[in-house]
Amino acid sequence: MTAVLPSLVLTLLCLLQAGAEVPVQLDFDTKKLPRSSPNPGSDGSLQFAGMWHIMAAVSNCPVFLSMKDKMTSSVTTISFTPEGHMSMEAVLPLPEECKKITMVFRRSEQAGHYISTEKGEKKDLRVMDTDYEHYAIVYSQQQGSQEPSTMLQLYTRSQYMSPQLLKKFKKLFHSMGLTEDMLAVLPHSGRCTKTHS
Repeated sequence: MTAVLPSLVLTLLCLLQAGAEVPVQLDFDTKKLPRSSPNPGSDGSLQFAGMWHIMAAVSNCPVFLSMKDKMTSSVTTISFTPEGHMSMEAVLPLPEECKKITMVFRRSEQAGHYISTEKGEKKDLRVMDTDYEHYAIVYSQQQGSQEPSTMLQLYTRSQYMSPQLLKKFKKLFHSMGLTEDMLAVLPHSGRCTKTHS
């Protein structure tokens, strides 16, 4: 099963190819609070930060397409440094363990747009759409030794994805030239959530 791990890591990092300018959430604000939340704590906790469930993904990445029918939903915790850089800690439910992977993205001049240049590869991450309370649609782009590929992921705060939200996600990825056969709606595994709280 050790061969599964590199494939899952590649799938996680198989990201969007260079192309037309991709929009970012208008007036993206890491400090924005949802209507139902109390004021941020003294630690300056940021609203977009916190735990998200990855409920659906769509990609033309060959590794992703070869594994998408075996994948289950995973959990990502997002945090921000005082400088505004984004850290993403994903927990992957592998058969033998809950594997944690951490990625750090530097903020760019545009709010909601982050960049990583680890291991000689440039990765570009954009928060395309979010309401901060319930969902986020995240786009990524990778340029490096690997073949360019496209990925959009649908994050939700709870382990529930409404039909309306899935419809919104489909409309967005169709507009970017991706198709239904590239989509994975990820079932709950029921694992690896407690290790990520």
